[in-house]
Amino acid sequence: MKLSPALSRLIDALRTLPGVGPKTAQRMAFHLLQDGRPGAQSLASALGAALVSVKRCRRCRMLTEEDLCSVCAAPQRDTTLLCVVESPADVVAVEQSGSYRGLYFVLMGHLSPLDGVGPEQLGARELEALLGEGRVHELILATNSTVEGEATAHFLSELALRQGVRASRIAHGVPMGGELEYVDGGTLAHALSGRQLL
Repeated sequence: MKLSPALSRLIDALRTLPGVGPKTAQRMAFHLLQDGRPGAQSLASALGAALVSVKRCRRCRMLTEEDLCSVCAAPQRDTTLLCVVESPADVVAVEQSGSYRGLYFVLMGHLSPLDGVGPEQLGARELEALLGEGRVHELILATNSTVEGEATAHFLSELALRQGVRASRIAHGVPMGGELEYVDGGTLAHALSGRQLL
């Protein structure tokens, strides 16, 4: 059966979400248009508003509506510690562990030359400038325990070394192949407290 162009575009748009395949996208589209029109309108409105108002924090690159995110703007945070993560979801996961009081730097990905993601796309220049200010004493590398995450951590540890900043890696309580946003708070707290120098 041939679907209408608008419905096909909606299904294709939903497929861009992580973990959503063709059948799930189709089910979502049918639900939104059949029984969930008020929810669909609310979703469209919230997405439109977020696209207009949410931007990156000028210091750490976290998603925020302000010039500085709530973590960077908090005066009680330890400015000598800088935790590097791959995504905003990773910041939320580390914050929920309740065991870290420093600042963050969000890469918005990991090194992946095949996908055209190099140091520039990850904000390496901004990170190097941040380390060059002299406030950060330890760079905590909390990239995912994947091949790409490990390569990214290695690259960043060398960048830190060039700036005279100690680099540490979170302990491997986080399973290999795992992603921070799916790790429970206790495991993440243990991994952060057991970090080691590279």
